[in-house]
Amino acid sequence: MEIVTRQKQWFKHGYTQSYEFRKQQLLKTKRMLQTFEVPLLKALQYDLNKSEFEAYTTEIAFLNAEIQEQLSHLKKRMAPEKVKAPLSHTGTQNYIRKEPYGSVLIIAPWNYPLQLAIAPAIGALAAGNTAVLKPSEMTPTVSWVIRRMIEEFFPEHVLKVVEGGKEVTQQLLSEPFDYIFFTGSERVGKIVMQKASEQLIPVTLELGGKSPAIVHKDANLPVAARRIAWGKLINAGQTCIAPDHVYVHKDIKEAFIREYKAAVHLLYGKEPLKNDDFVKIVSKDHFDRIKSYLSDGNIALGGETDEKNNKIAPAVLTEVTEKDPVMQEEIFGPILPVLEYRELQEAVETISDKPDPLALYYFGEDEKSQEFVTTSLSFGGGCINDTLYHIINPHLPFGGIGASGMGSYHGKFSFETFTHKKSITKQNTKFDPSFRYKRDKNSLKIIKRIL
Repeated sequence: MEIVTRQKQWFKHGYTQSYEFRKQQLLKTKRMLQTFEVPLLKALQYDLNKSEFEAYTTEIAFLNAEIQEQLSHLKKRMAPEKVKAPLSHTGTQNYIRKEPYGSVLIIAPWNYPLQLAIAPAIGALAAGNTAVLKPSEMTPTVSWVIRRMIEEFFPEHVLKVVEGGKEVTQQLLSEPFDYIFFTGSERVGKIVMQKASEQLIPVTLELGGKSPAIVHKDANLPVAARRIAWGKLINAGQTCIAPDHVYVHKDIKEAFIREYKAAVHLLYGKEPLKNDDFVKIVSKDHFDRIKSYLSDGNIALGGETDEKNNKIAPAVLTEVTEKDPVMQEEIFGPILPVLEYRELQEAVETISDKPDPLALYYFGEDEKSQEFVTTSLSFGGGCINDTLYHIINPHLPFGGIGASGMGSYHGKFSFETFTHKKSITKQNTKFDPSFRYKRDKNSLKIIKRIL
């Protein structure tokens, strides 16, 4: 694509290296979001039926906070970092320069089509890169607004939006970008990584997986149920870090289900399908896939469907086994399988036998049990006695491990992701010891002593 060549050529002139330029791009992004706030809210409502409250809090407010965090620390992050030197480097200056990669490709998903497109772009611009942004074709209205607002505020040699389907993505992956940032499924992530490897392009993969919650017998049940329902049902469960399923101690299983039902009613009323704030499933294909899970186990709560509007009421499934289809892939919808365990060790072993999840949530008051769970299991990140809240803290890295992804971002970690750390040793010329060049026993003794 001509745009990639144009961005790379413009980047080579060094315009993006200065603090002032990067600061202006961040301020421009802030103004852009303010200017297009109403069209963005309407587009999110049209494509996903997101209420103004949910759209603003989970998409626009998040981006505003990310911009402000970068602006507050940008100058310090850009500064060369001095490092210590060993005895062998006496008289030298050693430091790390922070340099942008160049032209970055950002591929965004549909579930948070604004946040997950612009948040990586904020990091890329703060780090001094140019970027090509590919929004999801599954939320076409949001994609159109993103393209319009970026065209109005940014020249295409700095930030460019390319719309289209799978064929466009494949074409972009064949271009010689300097970095690729992908958010989406594990299946497509493997394709992205394979294509990037052909040109040795570094990648960040933000994937997903079946993120579990554990509710132990000493948990505060009303609070646990409310926070799990909140995290599960935001965006109708179409969140990569939503609690996918929950393991509950057998002694409190029925009580947990009662509390979860109360939490659903608190959030969306007794008839969620009639609640205008309840988000729809993005497409008919996804609706049919999620609906099929309702035949697994027993429905203990909800599960009503509205095919005309692609809505599925919050549901709880019991009597589910690990071999059922609902436990084989990420649900990405408002259905919550509830499984029971007798001992905490049993739940931990069950989870550890599965691919590493993007998130894990533990509910229980005993600190030794909290430590046992968080140190025994491998996962991207998570919470104790809450869900999703770790993603809101800009001082925590967000990213996966293993099947749930590689690399991280948010706050300073976004800056670091899109930054190459260049090591520099500045040597003096006032003295030049001979042992460095002589290959005799005396020189060897000196080298052994200083190294």
